[in-house]
Amino acid sequence: MVEVRNLLVGYGEAPVLSDISLAFPPGQVTGVLGPNGCGKSTLLKASLGLIPIQGGQVLVDGQDLATLSPREVAQRAAYLAQSRSVPSITARRMVLHGRFPYLSYPRRYRPEDYRMADQALQWADASDLAGRSMDRLSGGQRQKVYLAMALAQDTQTILMDEPTTFLDISHQLEVMALARRLANLGRAVVLVLHDLDLALRGCDRIALLSGGSLRALGSPEEVFLNGVLDEVFHVRVGRMNTEEGWQYYCSPLPR
Repeated sequence: MVEVRNLLVGYGEAPVLSDISLAFPPGQVTGVLGPNGCGKSTLLKASLGLIPIQGGQVLVDGQDLATLSPREVAQRAAYLAQSRSVPSITARRMVLHGRFPYLSYPRRYRPEDYRMADQALQWADASDLAGRSMDRLSGGQRQKVYLAMALAQDTQTILMDEPTTFLDISHQLEVMALARRLANLGRAVVLVLHDLDLALRGCDRIALLSGGSLRALGSPEEVFLNGVLDEVFHVRVGRMNTEEGWQYYCSPLPR
């Protein structure tokens, strides 16, 4: 489990996040929400030691992040970045990069690495892309491959920064269903999302950031009912009950 305590992160002298404390518990899907520039990506990167922190503490499975090597961190938590380079290699080779934390130098893939990569491609609904070059894939297809790479890392915590980017609505729903499957297997899943309906319907917990602080942390029901979503996003968030459960929508605030 990844936990941050009184986290302070900034670029130069300007703080981006201040006094953030929360944990990403196993068996739950945590959605990280907030307006552009509020520090959602920064939170994920700081939680894995990808950027330095200026104050506070990060714990990974109860150990101080500062005492762990990058390889040890990568064996415990996987990270799907918001954007990545596009090398001229096959999708399967790209997914195999997720196995790097388990390989000694020189890197030689083992049978179990290939099995894990193929399983990850299947989980991400990308098996048909295995032999295709990454630079020939669409944005949505690449996103599924990057998701498979994170899954191939086979960690107990998975942090994904906007995993539904470039995906059509059916594949967005598949990503949320996959997050649920992973959580049901006891893994901690963290998703940075912009779609409020997707987040409020598919996540167990919502962490709402705004202005560099944690404005709300709780179940979707709790966060919706306290009205803070309206304040943070400057819209009116409503919902209606349907046969498939609550459907959330946004409308402009009255002038």
